[in-house]
Amino acid sequence: MHDLVIFDCDGVLVDSEPLSNQVLVDNLGRYGLKLTLEDSVGFFLGGTMAGVRDKARDLGADLPENWIDEVYAETYDRLRQGVDLMPGVSELLTTLDAKGIPFCVASNGSPDKMKITLGQNGVWERFSQVVFSAHVLGTAKPDPTLFLTAAERFGALAPVVIEDSTSGVTAAMRAGMRCLAFVPNGGGEDLAELGAELFTNMAQVPELLGI
Repeated sequence: MHDLVIFDCDGVLVDSEPLSNQVLVDNLGRYGLKLTLEDSVGFFLGGTMAGVRDKARDLGADLPENWIDEVYAETYDRLRQGVDLMPGVSELLTTLDAKGIPFCVASNGSPDKMKITLGQNGVWERFSQVVFSAHVLGTAKPDPTLFLTAAERFGALAPVVIEDSTSGVTAAMRAGMRCLAFVPNGGGEDLAELGAELFTNMAQVPELLGI
């Protein structure tokens, strides 16, 4: 039996990736880098904003020194306009509560971003005391420190990670943790090759966890 569920945030708990990537596409277009939404997801999903900046510069974007602050402000403004929970998340959290299985969130995103996305969907209170952010810990996925820190905090011996990106799955594998990869639109072969178990609907998670 798993004794902790560690959720990624963007693309797992909340459907924020399309919105955030559209902000990136629009922003980078102003700096000379023309990308499609699919390009942005392919290049940047699961990474850090510093990594996005460096990759975008490599691709030809002429970014100013304060670009990270700029794009965060634009992203937060867009997310405040509305972002949905992934279908089935509320029900899954209720099931975990009923079974007495603790859960937390571990993200490369900032606490401010998580408060915006989770807060408008009524679940921030369920996570506010169990947020593990790369911005706070100073180390980001694919480094396993976020997940290892979460497990240590809970004293968990058999945690399971729910992820949607190669960096997140890699971090879970490096932490020696079971990883379920959420692929609501199918695909995910790259995640499976890294060692993750694929699933497409949050309703499948209780069975995968054996609860």
